[in-house]
Amino acid sequence: MKTLTNLPRNVWILGLVSLLTDISSEMIHSVLPLFLVSALGANLPTVGAIEGIAESTASLLKVFSGALSDYRGKRKELALAGYGLSALVKPLFALAMNPFWVLMARFGDRVGKGIRVAPRDALVADVTTEENRGAAYGLRQSLDTVGAFLGPLFAFALLSLSAQNFRLVFSLALIPGFLSVGLLAVGIDESKQPKQKTPTNPLKWSALASLGRDYWCLVGVALLFNLGNSSDAFLLLRAKQVGIPTLQIPLTLVMMNLAYSLSAYPVGLLSDRIGRVGLLTVGLSLHALVYFGFALANSPGLLWGLFALYGLHLGMSQGVLLAIVADRVPARLRGTAFGTINLATGIALLPASLLAGFLWQEISPQAAFLAGSFLAVAAIALLMANYRP
Repeated sequence: MKTLTNLPRNVWILGLVSLLTDISSEMIHSVLPLFLVSALGANLPTVGAIEGIAESTASLLKVFSGALSDYRGKRKELALAGYGLSALVKPLFALAMNPFWVLMARFGDRVGKGIRVAPRDALVADVTTEENRGAAYGLRQSLDTVGAFLGPLFAFALLSLSAQNFRLVFSLALIPGFLSVGLLAVGIDESKQPKQKTPTNPLKWSALASLGRDYWCLVGVALLFNLGNSSDAFLLLRAKQVGIPTLQIPLTLVMMNLAYSLSAYPVGLLSDRIGRVGLLTVGLSLHALVYFGFALANSPGLLWGLFALYGLHLGMSQGVLLAIVADRVPARLRGTAFGTINLATGIALLPASLLAGFLWQEISPQAAFLAGSFLAVAAIALLMANYRP
């Protein structure tokens, strides 16, 4: 396809780096909740706290990393530091003897993500235009998600062959993680990107105000939506509760990420043609519907379909949101803009996971998912009320 061949080399390299990183990460994450509960004896609030603390605390770094990449005009080195840190802490999962070890490993992994995400997303924006930006973010998300469904597939195979040896899965996940760091180091070239002649502080009030009303509306939507978007660990635990066998649990993420990878690029390409905000609204609506379905589902067959729809929601929202941000902020503040919206998302994840864990244990699993569905509807209402075409 002509659009694919015309996308810049940096977009392809970043996509392949994401693919390898997600193979490594999802090999671990797809079985981590089961490892915590069955091997380390953690309860549901502990699982929620580990996920929420790791995501939210590390997210504080995203805005500073993005702003630093704007100030220095160099994004590759920050992305490399973030991917490298995530790879280095992964041995802790294999060595974990109690939930605190897992918390430290998750925290280090998420700190690495917090450092790399905003510079990486800004690197894509730097080499694209509004006419191909949706396709570029869609391609990167698609390649990222190929890794996200291969990772659980590898975990399923390894668990099957090793009598559910979780630590073996965690150990072998190191290989693609280190390969991704090497590819990023040698593959990305940002030498042709223009640099600011006089660096200015991108976090001062006047710079943040210049990001514009539309951007800050998107930040509010992302914050509200993610207050109900609890960790995927709860989706996996719900799958087990409804009756999906333990060995098949990682395959639910394969289903989800297959749908995600197949939809992200076509949706991104479509957003270049017909506009992005309508597609984002549909994607958020689909999330509300899926969470409502998880609350009511009482059969494994229905859950498999809901995992596929959840992947479609991700394909219709994640890359499109990034493209909207890149379209609507000044080029000199892209890293700051991506970092700030990621910060808003990360801040919401701790209360989201704690709320889901509390509702699950004190009321019912259904209450946890219904709360998430309601907050997604509220975010859609905010988007529709405030967005200016």
